[in-house]
Amino acid sequence: MSSLTSFFPSRLLGSMHSNPRDRQTDPLSRLRFTLETMPGSRKYNFTAATRAEILAELYDAFWGSYAHLFLPNSNSSLPLHATLSEVQASVGQPKETQVVPGRQCGHIFKKGESCFRCKDCALDDSCVLCSRCFNATDHTDHNVSFFIAQQPGGCCDCGDVEAWRQPIDCPYHPPAPETVEYIASFESRTLLNTPRAHPKTLTGQDIPPVKNYPHRAFVPPELKESICRTMGYAIDFVLDTLDSSPDETIVPVSETDLRLQPTGDPLMHDLFAVVIWNDDKHSFDEVIELLHDITNRSREEAAQVADRIDEHGRDIIEMSTNSARLLEIAQAVAQIDIGVTVRRAFDTFREQVSAVIIEWLLDLTRSRLSSDTLILRELLAMELLSPRRNSSLLSAQDPNRVLPDIHEPTRLDWLFLYHARLWKKPRLNLKEIYASLLTVSHEHKLATASHFASVYHRIIDAYLLSDREAETSIKYFALQLFTVASVALYIVRHHNIVSRLLAIISAFFTNQIQDKRIIFPPNPEAEIDVDTFPFKSKRFMPVFSDLRYLCHNEPVQQLIAHNHEFISQFAKTCQIFMCINPNKRAASSHVEYETDAWISVFNVTLSLSRVIKVYGEAYSKATVGELVAAINTVMHHILMCITVVDERRDLARFPPVEFHEVVYGETTYKIIDFDVMDGSISFHHSLQWLLAELFKHVDILDESSLKTVGLRSLRDVCLNKASEEAMLTIIDYPLRVLAMIAQIRTGLWVRNGFAIRGQLLHYRDFMLRELCYDQDLFILQTALVVLDPNAVIVSMLDRFQLLGYFSGATLHPSYDASHLSGMVEEFLYVLVTVLTESASATKMPLPIAVRREIVHALAVGPCTFTDLVKRVAERMVDDVCFERVLKEVANFKPPESTADLGTYELKDEAFDEVNPFFYHYTRNKREEVEVVLRNRLRKKLGVHDPVVVPKPLNITKGPFVVLPSIFESEVLVQIFFYGIYNVVTLTDATGAAPPSAEAILDQILHLTMVACVERPQIFSGLAVYKTYEEGKTLLEVLCTFEYHEKYPTYKARVQWLVDQIARHQPSLVQAHRRVPDESKADAEDPKEAKKRAAKARQEAIMRQMKAQQASFAVNFEDIDDEEDDELIDTPETPVSYGTCIVCQEELNNSKSFGSLGFIQPSRQLRRHPDGLQSYTNEALNCPESLDRAATTTSDMSFPPSSSDIKAVKHIHGTNFDAFPSSSTRFGLHASICSHMMHLDCFTVYSGSIRQRHRNQATRNHPESIPRKEYICPLCKSLGNVILPVVAPKTPEVNTVPFPDWIRAASISILKSKPDPVLESLQFRTGTGEFVFWTAQDSAYQSHLRVIDRPDNTELHKMVDTVMVVAKNVSQQSRHLRERAEPEPGERGAGMYLPEELVGYTVSALEVALRGQGTVGKTVADSVTDSQYRMVRGLLTCLTKLVALNFKGRPDEGREAVRQAIIKRLLPEWSRTSFTSFSHPLLLRDPFTILIETAAVAPEMLKHALVLTYYAYLARAVVGLVYVLNKSRSGQTTVVDTRKYEDIFGDTRMFFMSVVRHSPIFEQAADGVFLSFGEARIEQLLYSFTLPFLRRALILCRAALPNAFVAPSDLDPSACEYRRLLSIMEIPSLADLPKHDTLQNALSGWCAHYGHSQAASQLNCGVMLEYPLIYRLARLPLVLDHLYLDQDKTMVCSRCRTVPLDAAICLFCGTTCCFQSHCCMDLDNQYRGECNMHTRECSGPIGLYFLVKRCSLLYLYANNGAFGQSPYLDVHGEVDVSMRRGRRQYLHHARWEDVHKIWLNHGVPTLIARRLEGTVDNGGWETL
Repeated sequence: MSSLTSFFPSRLLGSMHSNPRDRQTDPLSRLRFTLETMPGSRKYNFTAATRAEILAELYDAFWGSYAHLFLPNSNSSLPLHATLSEVQASVGQPKETQVVPGRQCGHIFKKGESCFRCKDCALDDSCVLCSRCFNATDHTDHNVSFFIAQQPGGCCDCGDVEAWRQPIDCPYHPPAPETVEYIASFESRTLLNTPRAHPKTLTGQDIPPVKNYPHRAFVPPELKESICRTMGYAIDFVLDTLDSSPDETIVPVSETDLRLQPTGDPLMHDLFAVVIWNDDKHSFDEVIELLHDITNRSREEAAQVADRIDEHGRDIIEMSTNSARLLEIAQAVAQIDIGVTVRRAFDTFREQVSAVIIEWLLDLTRSRLSSDTLILRELLAMELLSPRRNSSLLSAQDPNRVLPDIHEPTRLDWLFLYHARLWKKPRLNLKEIYASLLTVSHEHKLATASHFASVYHRIIDAYLLSDREAETSIKYFALQLFTVASVALYIVRHHNIVSRLLAIISAFFTNQIQDKRIIFPPNPEAEIDVDTFPFKSKRFMPVFSDLRYLCHNEPVQQLIAHNHEFISQFAKTCQIFMCINPNKRAASSHVEYETDAWISVFNVTLSLSRVIKVYGEAYSKATVGELVAAINTVMHHILMCITVVDERRDLARFPPVEFHEVVYGETTYKIIDFDVMDGSISFHHSLQWLLAELFKHVDILDESSLKTVGLRSLRDVCLNKASEEAMLTIIDYPLRVLAMIAQIRTGLWVRNGFAIRGQLLHYRDFMLRELCYDQDLFILQTALVVLDPNAVIVSMLDRFQLLGYFSGATLHPSYDASHLSGMVEEFLYVLVTVLTESASATKMPLPIAVRREIVHALAVGPCTFTDLVKRVAERMVDDVCFERVLKEVANFKPPESTADLGTYELKDEAFDEVNPFFYHYTRNKREEVEVVLRNRLRKKLGVHDPVVVPKPLNITKGPFVVLPSIFESEVLVQIFFYGIYNVVTLTDATGAAPPSAEAILDQILHLTMVACVERPQIFSGLAVYKTYEEGKTLLEVLCTFEYHEKYPTYKARVQWLVDQIARHQPSLVQAHRRVPDESKADAEDPKEAKKRAAKARQEAIMRQMKAQQASFAVNFEDIDDEEDDELIDTPETPVSYGTCIVCQEELNNSKSFGSLGFIQPSRQLRRHPDGLQSYTNEALNCPESLDRAATTTSDMSFPPSSSDIKAVKHIHGTNFDAFPSSSTRFGLHASICSHMMHLDCFTVYSGSIRQRHRNQATRNHPESIPRKEYICPLCKSLGNVILPVVAPKTPEVNTVPFPDWIRAASISILKSKPDPVLESLQFRTGTGEFVFWTAQDSAYQSHLRVIDRPDNTELHKMVDTVMVVAKNVSQQSRHLRERAEPEPGERGAGMYLPEELVGYTVSALEVALRGQGTVGKTVADSVTDSQYRMVRGLLTCLTKLVALNFKGRPDEGREAVRQAIIKRLLPEWSRTSFTSFSHPLLLRDPFTILIETAAVAPEMLKHALVLTYYAYLARAVVGLVYVLNKSRSGQTTVVDTRKYEDIFGDTRMFFMSVVRHSPIFEQAADGVFLSFGEARIEQLLYSFTLPFLRRALILCRAALPNAFVAPSDLDPSACEYRRLLSIMEIPSLADLPKHDTLQNALSGWCAHYGHSQAASQLNCGVMLEYPLIYRLARLPLVLDHLYLDQDKTMVCSRCRTVPLDAAICLFCGTTCCFQSHCCMDLDNQYRGECNMHTRECSGPIGLYFLVKRCSLLYLYANNGAFGQSPYLDVHGEVDVSMRRGRRQYLHHARWEDVHKIWLNHGVPTLIARRLEGTVDNGGWETL
C-alpha cells in the first residue's frame, strides 16, 4: 500500500490535477481521486447516478484488466446501476452447484424468507435450516418450527457438524469425516493449553486458505494484488469517514458547537445537512406529520422520506448554509425524541459513499471469480484482519491510532466498534458480510470470534448505553458465535469472556457508568440500588442470555467444572444481587405509594437464575473434590454476605443473626430468632439457588465417592467448613421466604398492596418456579439430611409461628382463626413437599421428570397444548424430549368442528402414576385429582370408598437415602397428633368444622400414611406409646376420628391407617378401637330425615305454583279471544306467523307486517371462462348429481401425514388456482334472517337507529344510514328492506296436455284485441322485457305519491324499500352490466329485476347447495322455508309492480302480461316484423322468462317450464360451440362412452339443427364435433344444463309448494338430471321427435337467432354459466409452502415486491400489501390495498387470508372484521401472527366454514355482528 502514497507527494489537492496522465494509469488512483474530490464535484448532492459512478470506479480498480474472469461471456463491462452478483446470478450460474463434502450451506437469509428449526435434530435454538435443505432432509414426527426472518443476516447451518445432535443427511451438504476429527482435536487441545497472558488475536496471515476445495480458479498475482489493495482502500475509506461520525444523535446547542463538531473536511465548508435517524419508537404517521409541518413538504413527499428512513435507517431532510434555521428544525424534531443530527454536508456525503462501499463489499461476498466462490471472501477476510493504513489525504488523525484496551487493532475491530455509528441498511449489510465470512472455514470463524470477543465489552457498552437502534446492533452477532461449541471454548479460554461478562453485569447493575462506558474493573464495594437506570433498562436481558449461551456449550461446562475461579467469580457476582428489594409487612396502615421496581428486579434475578441453572449443571462434569470445593465456596460467600457485621452492611437486606432457645416436645432446640411479620425479607437469594443447584448432583455426592476425598457424608461436606449454626443461618433465608409466601397467601400482607401479590405470583408461577421457589424447597430438604431433622422442623414451625398450635394452643397471639388455619395448611404443604418430593433428591432424568409433570398437568382433565405448557416449567417445555413424552402419555384428539381446538387427554394407564399430593398442585387441583383417582379406583376395584395409598419414596442411593428415616421423628408424630386433635376438639366445641379443616386433615392423613408405608414398625410404636394432651396417643385420636359424625369422608383412610398400625401393635389397637353398633347403623340418621322432609315440602309448593300459572294463562287467552270476535265477523281464525320482534304481538292479517331482508350487490355468480382449457376439463369431470354430498378431502386426518403433505406440495402459478374475477356476473342478492316485524314497528325501529347514530357520533357503527341499513334487533343480521310475507297460493295448475295448451294459447291471443298500454310498457329493443320491472324506471312512484287502497299501501311501502335499494345500487353499477338498456331518466333504465334480483338470488341459492344433500331428497328439499318465503316475497313485489302500471283493471294487468310472455315464447309471434319481438329469444336468459311467469301466471308454469328448458338447451348448444371452437387445441379429459343417450338422444343432430341457419356457425360446430367427439359433448351439455333444472325446481317450489312433488316410483339412485326431468314432467331431448309443437318452437327460435347479426363468429351473445361447485382460491395444505417460491407466487401487482405482510384475495388469488405504506388509496381516506383490490375484484365484499397474521380479513363497504385462521398447528391450535412458530396445516372444517359464509352471502352480516358487539372509537382496524 505504501507505494500508492507516492502519488500524493504534497498534502495539497491541487497537485492531483497537475498530472492527468498519471491519473489514468492506475485505476486505484483514479478511484481515490474520484472519492476524495467527490463531495465537492457532486455539489454534496448524493443521487442514484453518484452511486453508479462509485460502483463503476470500485469495480474498475478491483479487477483492473481482468474483468472477463468475473463477467459472463457477453458482457465486457457491468451495466449501469447493476452489481456483480446480480449479473452473475441472472446468467444462471448458481453459487455452488457441485456438492462439496464438509462445506456448510451458508445460505444467508433475506428479510421475509422462511427458515426452519428442528428441535430433534438441532443442538440448540440458534441452529436453523433454509427451506431447500429442510425439504431435502427427513423430519417426520420431529418437532419442527417455522418462522420468517425479520432481518437479513442469519445463515443456514446445514453441513456444520457442530450444529446438530445427529447427522441430518442433507444431499447437498454431506459431512466430511476429517472435519469432525479436526474439531474434536481442536477442542481437546484448547482445554489442555494454558491460556496466554495476553490473548493473541488471529490476523489475516494466520489463516490458511481452505483446503480440499475442488473449484479453485487460477488468480493472476497482479489481479490478487489489485483486489486486495482496492478492498483495503475501500475499508479504510469507510473507517476514516466514521472516525468523525458521532456515536449518538445529539443536536448541537449553538452554532459554535455545530462548527466545532469533528469533521473530515479539510476546507471546513459551511454547508450543513439535517439527518433524521430511524428508531423503534415512532410511527410512520408521526414522522410524516412532523416533516409536513416543518419542511413544507407535501404529505406524499413526506411519506417517501419516511419510507426511506424506515428502509435505510436515516435520511437527509434539509441541506443549507443557513445553520440557524437548520438548528431550529433539528430542535423541533428532537423535541419528540426522534434521533436527529446536524453535520457538515461533506461528512454526510462521505457517509453515504461509505454505505455504497459496504454494499459493494457485500456484493463481492456473493460473487464468484470464474468458478471459485470462496476466493473473494478469503481475500476480504485477509484485508479485514489486517491493521488500518493511512489511506487518505484527508484523514485527520494518525492511522495507528490506538484503541486503549485493544492490542494492535485490525480493520475488523474498528468496524465492530464503529458499527453503532452506522445506520440500519449498512449495519445489516455488514452483519451479512461477517456471516458470509464465518462459513468459509473453521479458522475464519475462530478469527472473527476472537476479534469480536476482544472488543465485546465496548460493543456491550454501546448496546446498553447509547445505541438508538438496538435491533440492528452488532451485539446480536454474538448469537452466531457463542453457540458454536469450539468457538465458545476458544474465546472463554483465551479471551476470558465469561469473567469479562460477569464484570460487565456487576458494574452495570451497581451503576458504575462513566462517559457512556461501563467501568472496568468494577469496584467490588459498590452498592446496588434497584431504582437506578440499569434496572429500568430493558436491554440487559440479552447480556444474560449471551452468558447462558456461552456456558451452555459442553466444552465450556468442562472448563467451569474443572477451574475453580469460575465458580468463585460467579459467586461474587451473585452476591451483589443477594436479598435485593426486601419487603416489610405493612401492619397497621396500607402502603401509600406502591412502586413497581419489583418488576425489573424480578426480570434481572430470573435472568440471573437461568444462568445459575446452566452454571450448576456444569458440575455434572466435575470430580467429587471439585464439587465439594464449589459447595464450600458458595457457602462461604453466603456467610460473608449474611453474617459478617461491619458498618457497610445493609440491615434491611441482612438483619443481624440472633439465636433463641425453644422447647418442643420435651427437647430444647437452639434456633434462629426471626419474626416474619416484623422483619424485612427479600424474595431473591441467588447464592442459595446456586447452592441448591450444586446439591442436586447427588450421584457425585454419594457416600462411596465422598470417601475418596476423606468425607463420610453430605453432612461432613457442609459442616467441614461451617458450624451447625452457620448452616441454620444459610437455610433460614429460603425458609423466611416460604413463611412470607404462606402469610401473603393467607392474607396477612394485604396492606402491602398489589406489588406483594405480583411478586408472589411470579415466584410461584409454573413456568418460573423451578428457578426460585422449588430451589428454596430443595435447600430445606437438603437441610433435613445435613442437620438434625428435628431442629429443622422446629425452625420451620418457629418461622411459621406455629410452635404453639402444634403444642395444643388453638388461640394465636397474632393470627386470627382463619389466618391460623391458613398458615397450618401452608406449613403442612411445605412439610409434605420436603418429606415426599424426590425428583431432585434422586436426580431424576429429565425425560422422566417431564413425563411426571405432563401426567400431573393432564390428570385434572384434557386440555390444549398451550394450557398444558402454562402448567409446566419453561425449561421442560423447551427440552427436546417434551413432545415425544407427551405422545407417550397422552392421546391427541384433533379438532373436528370450526370452534374446536385440539386437546390432549391422559392415557388411562398413566393415571397410575398420579400422586394427588404432587407439589405443583394447588389445593383445588389436588381435590379435583383425588376425585378423579377415587372414581377410577371405584370402577376398578368395585369398592364404595377406595383409599389412594401413597407410593414408597424409592430413594436408593445418594445422600438422600436417609430422608425417610425422618418419619421416625417424635416431632413429626406430635405434629400429626395436634393436627388431628385440634381440628376434632374445635369441631366438637363449636359444632362446625373450622376453616381449612378438610385441607389440613387431607395433608396430615397423607403424611401419616406415607409414614406407615416407609417406616411402619417404628412409626406404629410411636403412635401407640407417645402420649400428649389429656394423656392421649396418636392412635386414640385416630380411633375417635374414625367414626366422627362430621367427617364421614375420612373413614376409609383412617381405617386403613389403623389397620396398618394393628399389624405391628395388635393388642393396643384392639383396646382402643370402637366397634360400631350394627343395629344403630340401620336406623335412619336424624339429619337425613330432616333433609327429606324439607325436599318434599319444596316440591309441593312448586306443584301448586305450576297449577296457578296454567289457570291464569287459560283465563288470559279467553279475554283476548272475545275482543277479536267483536272486530272480525268472519269465523275463520287468522293465520299466525309468530310474533313481531319489536312489540311481541301476534303477526296476522289484522295489521300488516313483513320479513326483514337484505339486498346486497354481488359478483359471486360465475361464467364459464372461455379459452381456458382447464375449466372445460373440469366441466367434463362434473359429478352427475350435485345434490349429493361432494367427496372432498375432509377425510384427511388432522394433522396431515407426511405422505399427504408430499402429495399436495405444489402450488400452481400465481393465483392459487383461483377463479378469474373477470368472468363473474354482477347482480343483486336478497336474503332474509327469518324474523318479522309490523310495518309500524319497523318505522319506529328505524327512527331509533338514527337516534343511536346521533348519540354515538364517534363510533364505527355496524350499519350505514345512507345505504338504508339496519340491524335485526334479535339476531343482529344486517338488513335494508322489508319483504312482504304471503301465504303460498294454491292455484290450479293447468293440466291440459302441452300441445293442446299451445294451440289454445295461440287462439286466445289471436282473439284478443291489441293492447296499446301493454305495448307501451315493453322495451323498444324488441327483447320482450317490461319497463316497470327495472330498477331505475322513471315512472315508478313511491307510496307517498300514490293514492291507493289501505291494504295496498302497506304492500306498496314494502315494495318501496326494495326499489330504493335496487335503484341505489343500479345507479352506481352501470359499468358492471353488459345489457343494452335505456339511458337513465327514461323508462326501463337500470337493472332488470326479474333477472338481476330474483333470478340472481335463486341462482345463488342453487349454487350454495351444490355438493350438499342426502339420498332421497332433491335440491328443492334442501332450501329452507324462510328462503322460500323470501322468494315468494320477491315475486309478490314483481306482481305489485305490474298492478301499479295497470290501475283500474280488475286482474291488475296480469292477463295482459301473461299474453305478452306467451307471445315472447312462441316463435310464430316473434318472426313477423310488426310485433315488438325483433330480438331473438335465445339471446335472453330463459330462466328470467320463467320468473316473469311465476310472478303473473303461476298456473302456466308447467308449460312454460318445457319451453324455457328447450330454449336453454338451444342456448347451451350455441354457447358450447363458441367456447369449444376457441379451445380445440388443448389436452382434454378422455370420456369413453356416452352415458346419457336416454336423455339427449342424437346429440349431433340436435347441435346441427340448432346452428344450421348460420353457415359460419355450422362450420364451427362441425369442427368442434370432429375434435371433441359425441361422448364429450354430451357430457358438457349435461353439465351446463343441469343448473337450469335445479333452479327451475326451486322457483316452482316457491311459487307452487304443492304442485311439483316427486312421483312415488322415482328411483333415488338415478342421476339428478333424470330425477328432475321426471319431477317437472319435462319431455327429454331423446323424445323430441315425438313432439311436433316443440320442434316447431325450436326451429323458429334457432332460425331467428341464426339470421340475426349475433350469430357472427366474434361473439355469440350467449355466456355459459360455471356449472360446478364453487371454490375459493386454493391455499396450500401446509402454511409454509406459501413461502417456497414466494417471489413467484406472492408478488403485489401494484408495487411489484413480495409484501412483508401479504394478504391473499380468496376470490381471485391476487396478493396485496396489507396495511402498508407502499400501496395506498390517497383519494379514499388513505385506505389500503385490500380495499382498493376489493373494488376491482368482487365489488362490495372482500375476503383475504393474511399470511403473516394467520387470520382472515372480511371486508364490506369500508367496514371489516378479522376472522380466525383456517390453519391450525400440529397441536390443533390457532397461532396468531406465527408467534409460536409451529408449522400450520389447513383445517378442513374451518375452511369449509369460510366457504359457507361466502356462498351464503354472509360476509356483511358477519362484519355487522362483530361491530355490533364492540363500541370502539378507533375504527374496526384496531380490533
